[in-house]
Amino acid sequence: MRRVLLAYPVALCLFALSFPMHLGAQAKLTPIDEPGYTKLVAAHRGKVVLVDFWATWCEPCRAEMPQLVKLEQKLRARGFELVTISADEPEQEAAALKLLKTNGVAGPAYVKKAADDDKFIGAIDAKWGGALPALFLYDRSGKKARSFIGETPIKDLEAAIEKLF
Repeated sequence: MRRVLLAYPVALCLFALSFPMHLGAQAKLTPIDEPGYTKLVAAHRGKVVLVDFWATWCEPCRAEMPQLVKLEQKLRARGFELVTISADEPEQEAAALKLLKTNGVAGPAYVKKAADDDKFIGAIDAKWGGALPALFLYDRSGKKARSFIGETPIKDLEAAIEKLF
């Protein structure tokens, strides 16, 4: 009996030490290029998806992120998913991961890694010049339904998403 009582606190301490690793943001952003982006959108078919291009240096991006997280939490049960893609440089990865963790962004996170930025940007939306924030909304079939370039009121995003359910 005494051995069991001693083992319990040890097991509890080991669990407590490992617990933060399970809750923290991922250790790295997954690089994504043009073919990867196409596969990413295709992998979310059956869901309404909002892809958020953002950067740590972009004040409007930082301001809208907590609102986007709340929106995803509100609509997730109905088949909505938020995908985040950082436009930060590699040396900003730690800051980007910290921002994602601070805002409670769920799921995997990506970083734009294009050989040719203009080609990458044009492949996502011919009318997008690369300005941030940039949000791209896809319907359940994976077809782009709307693009939102620059600051966009969250109510406008939610209204566009609601039309796709």
